[in-house]
Amino acid sequence: MGCKLSCCKSNSPRVSSKQRKFQRKFHFDLGNDHYPHQKIEEEISSTNLQHISEREHPEDLEGDPSTQPSIGPLFMQRSRSDIRCVKERRKSQLIILESRPLKKSSSCSTIYLDDSTVSHPNLKNTIKCVTLAIYYHIKNRTSNNVLEIFDEKVHPLSKDCVNEDYLKEPDARSLYRFMRNLFTAAQLSPECAIITLVYLERLLTYAEVDILPCTWKRIVLGAILLASKVWDDQAIWNVDYCLILKDVTVEDMNELERHFLQMLQFNINVPSSVYAKYYFDLRTLADENDLTLTMEPLSKERAQRLEAMSKLCDIHRNGIRRWSSAEKIALNRRSKAIIS
Repeated sequence: MGCKLSCCKSNSPRVSSKQRKFQRKFHFDLGNDHYPHQKIEEEISSTNLQHISEREHPEDLEGDPSTQPSIGPLFMQRSRSDIRCVKERRKSQLIILESRPLKKSSSCSTIYLDDSTVSHPNLKNTIKCVTLAIYYHIKNRTSNNVLEIFDEKVHPLSKDCVNEDYLKEPDARSLYRFMRNLFTAAQLSPECAIITLVYLERLLTYAEVDILPCTWKRIVLGAILLASKVWDDQAIWNVDYCLILKDVTVEDMNELERHFLQMLQFNINVPSSVYAKYYFDLRTLADENDLTLTMEPLSKERAQRLEAMSKLCDIHRNGIRRWSSAEKIALNRRSKAIIS
């Protein structure tokens, strides 16, 4: 004889707390009478969560220059017409110079270099190049779609009344002053400026919006906010930006960050190849627009440092050559690349 245990079987299978389904619904209503059809909704379930790799490379965004290193950035495409005018002006100036008599020039062997490299860009030059790229985005925009979260008239950055001047296209100098003040006050690194431009173009691709005269400040501010948190090890808090922009509240900064991340589909990854592509394309943009970069004569100390790095490269290459000679492996010779 014994006790017989019986139980009632549930109609639904029993699941643990870790396996229990949950659903969260994010609802960002960006619409009102002035901003129709601006609503972002997303339902997330624990059973169909996307992997991070799926978020970074959506199938319908294969031509995204902010994730594909083989595709040219958007600012180079939008600056072609202006660069064509610059080249025509150069040709006319060259014809005038050729008609002048020859002049004697210095024959000294002084080498002028800038102190900007991929790993350590120059802050002032980088901000100049990034603001020039943003200027072309505003000037040669393809649409006038305005999102309320970025509209400076709805979310002003200062207590002063927003006048009609905010609808006028800003010049490159105004863009440079705005970014320079933020980077100087927050002590951000020059790499953050390049990451900022990557996030800007990713926003234009994902959210299908453009940078307008009334939205450029808040869009640039949101991109700088994310870039500083992703790149710098000691990123500043949102409240620190409120100390720089004294009339901005923490709630406004948090809301701007949430919407920016939502529109980026939480894809904040920037591959090293994409970063390098933007760096060199920015230098090309500066050269084509006659943007003068800070050039200094090659000093003796820097020449010795470059020579020391070249010697290390030679030692490493000679070691590989001795090892490969025993195996009779032919190595392809490549030019030296010096990155300080």
